[in-house]
Amino acid sequence: MSRIESILEKAAKMRQDKTPGESRASVEQREVPRPVIEPEVFQPDTRIAVDNPYLVTISEPRSPVTEEYRKLKSIILKLTNSGQFKNTIMVTSAVSGEGKTITSINLAVALAQEFDHTVLLVDADLRRPGTSGYLGIRAEVGLSDCLYGKVDVKDALVKTGIGKLVVLPAGSRVENPVELLSSGRMQSFIAEIKNRYPDRYIIIDTPPLLSFAETYSLANMVDGVVFVVKEGGATTSNVKDALSHLKKEKVFGVVYNNVGINRFDENYRYRNYYAYYKNDGVQ
Repeated sequence: MSRIESILEKAAKMRQDKTPGESRASVEQREVPRPVIEPEVFQPDTRIAVDNPYLVTISEPRSPVTEEYRKLKSIILKLTNSGQFKNTIMVTSAVSGEGKTITSINLAVALAQEFDHTVLLVDADLRRPGTSGYLGIRAEVGLSDCLYGKVDVKDALVKTGIGKLVVLPAGSRVENPVELLSSGRMQSFIAEIKNRYPDRYIIIDTPPLLSFAETYSLANMVDGVVFVVKEGGATTSNVKDALSHLKKEKVFGVVYNNVGINRFDENYRYRNYYAYYKNDGVQ
């Protein structure tokens, strides 16, 4: 046997038998394959428990109110798929208490039940976050932590088990939300999540327009705005003032909320909640 053959034979034997001097760590490193990092899983084994009566797309999927949200979803699909995919949608209102967060969640759920789309619901109302409370989510990190670089977005997402819906909560409280949400960091973040998945809708719940300056900045970062008006809530002057600060081409339409409609039967009339979508631009 030649010297080369002898060396090769000894090398093969050493690979088969662990030598006394070889550490356990080196064996594990040799035998364990490199982990594969999956992007995001949209179908977890468990589904979050939601008992809020206003989230009708979850609690009462066959109700007339849910059907109105499906109509809203259908219009959104039509508006956002004509030409370039406009998948970043901000939901806001003139003042607080108009039902923008409820609309954001119900719209996100309706979209998430589509076969062709995944949905990311982002709580960008850092002053008064509401999505986690409505959905019963307990989250320690979220949007603010992602913007400060404390956590990667994939580690802050909450999987709901509801269709293809994941939620990015507001995150840790910050001293000055207007600076953070109006920053280039936020603009880059929206651009990144917009393009990470080609089939994804991003629904962003934001503060009211007339109350906080950051909402105007956010409106310039997204593809479109859904504006929520509650019957008996914001004055006509408030609504006109808020809409005047938005680019007309960005306003997808108005959800007219909390309207009593006689065609609802007694099982739903007690809630007095109705969503109406009107896509006629800003008047």
